[in-house]
Amino acid sequence: MTDRPAVHTTRIDGESRTVVFLHGLFGQGRNFASIAKTLTPKYGVLLVDLPNHGASAWTDSVDYLAMADSVAEAIRAQCGDEQVALVGHSMGGKVAMVVALRHPDLIAELVVVDIAPDASEGASEFAYLLESLAKIDLEAVGRRSDADLALAEMVHSATLRGFLLQNLQRSEGGWGWKANLELLRRELRAVGEFPEGLEQHPYTGPVLWIAGANSDYVQPERHGEQMRALFPRVRRIVIKGAGHWVHSEQPDTFIITLRRFLDDSEKHHAANPA
Repeated sequence: MTDRPAVHTTRIDGESRTVVFLHGLFGQGRNFASIAKTLTPKYGVLLVDLPNHGASAWTDSVDYLAMADSVAEAIRAQCGDEQVALVGHSMGGKVAMVVALRHPDLIAELVVVDIAPDASEGASEFAYLLESLAKIDLEAVGRRSDADLALAEMVHSATLRGFLLQNLQRSEGGWGWKANLELLRRELRAVGEFPEGLEQHPYTGPVLWIAGANSDYVQPERHGEQMRALFPRVRRIVIKGAGHWVHSEQPDTFIITLRRFLDDSEKHHAANPA
């Protein structure tokens, strides 16, 4: 039986349609808050915590079909019959693609950030990060800085540690993790996969495929044919000076690229109403 977890969202109303953001592994909806602010008040925003992350429910498995259906339910609950723009990075990009393929009536346009509809390489990096977090003795943590000090022995980048430790939270019982680290460690292979059998019903809306120039997650010679089969109207843009974390490494260029795509799509909808 597939899990259908509750999905936590944060909504900001706008004058035009809503832009929905889906984060990647270890993330949460608020990771896109600063980018979302640049779109308001013209566009509304819906920040989503994917299952096993942030304030959303934990599950017993990683299932992209179930995650996509849960996100679709959350969008319908928050936006009704409105068609939204859906933006997803990395794992969230895979969820976003599945949402568009399974629930095309919900999606006005799709933005996929540095991920492809295929099994992802680079699992060893994420496995190392998961193992590093698991090695932190939370009972020995008195302050957040203690966790940062312990993690610094394994993860040298202060920026990356700050991102990872956003998952650390304190309650009456002590420190714990927002993300379901045990499940993600066990199911990391499933996180890297992409569901098969979705080619029968391609998504025919406009799709922007954003890649980081310094990232290997999007390889046109390997992934281009499959991407075009699923998304016939896809357009790929490569952002210079960015790796996998395109929106945080080159935020200004990412925002300009996203805003131009949304504005152009809006003009097209206005000129060609359904």
